[in-house]
Amino acid sequence: MTVTDLDRLAELEALRRPLTAYAYRMLGASSESDDAAQETILRAHRHLDRFDPGRGSLRTWVFRIATNVCLDLLRGVARRALAVDLGPASVDGSLGAPLPADRFVEPMPGARLLSATDPADLVVERESVRLAFVAALQHLAPRQRATLILRDVLHFSAAETAALLDTSAAAVNSALQRARETLDRHRPSPTDPFEPADPAQRELLDRYVAAFEAHDVDALTAVLRDDATTSMPPFAWWIQGGARIAGLVAAGGCAGARLVPTDICGSPGFGQYRPDDDGVLRPFALVLVQPRAGRIGDSVTFLGSGSRFAEFELPEFLPPDR
Repeated sequence: MTVTDLDRLAELEALRRPLTAYAYRMLGASSESDDAAQETILRAHRHLDRFDPGRGSLRTWVFRIATNVCLDLLRGVARRALAVDLGPASVDGSLGAPLPADRFVEPMPGARLLSATDPADLVVERESVRLAFVAALQHLAPRQRATLILRDVLHFSAAETAALLDTSAAAVNSALQRARETLDRHRPSPTDPFEPADPAQRELLDRYVAAFEAHDVDALTAVLRDDATTSMPPFAWWIQGGARIAGLVAAGGCAGARLVPTDICGSPGFGQYRPDDDGVLRPFALVLVQPRAGRIGDSVTFLGSGSRFAEFELPEFLPPDR
């Protein structure tokens, strides 16, 4: 193996995180996104002899492979969504029957998606992988989805995108226009950029945690927006209204629960722990929250996600006196 080959292998591995983020935007799934990135790197590794530097960059060549992998995975697959996309808000406390897990966009650790080092670039990158934006992308047909991501998120040129999709630049521009129009109809509400070092945002999230853990209805109502929503996949159930959500938390049977911060899809998140019979706090669910205009706008509790805490760099348990 030559030095050039070793350099290219190192370049392939350096692309793993951008490839995972691309696959996540395309697929809206966690393990499938990791698998797609791995399959892309393996295929590129096996066929490095086919890469011609004179016809484009290694990045472009690898993303062509990734696009084909993702499009193959999307054949015959139903659109993933958020609970708020599946029907109207619930009028009572009944969750109904759970839906198959593959109906919902899944959470991903920010550490597996984010690669920007410049703070301004990181803000843009976080926006492009946040849960609601990924869910909005799922409204696009797979090839339109790929076109929009490649052009507007990853900033490939029309010519490069055409080569990636085996089509013409004119077809790319036409697909991009249609994709933008569709996305505009489903674009999620803007949120405050997640800035972990921002004192005001840290204070807001600390207030949310304190109110949640204390089951303080008044404090929780104060920190939630009046139009806040909350949902709990794999149920299609969701409700709206800060006061209503606060009342639900207070009556929800999660006495003794604790929240530990993490990054979910580039947004503020928590691991929710609940005490077992011995008082040890065990993983219960991942919780994503979205600050909007200085208050908490939307939250999603991913029921059944306790087994994934290690992926989000969350501890296996918390001692009783935590």
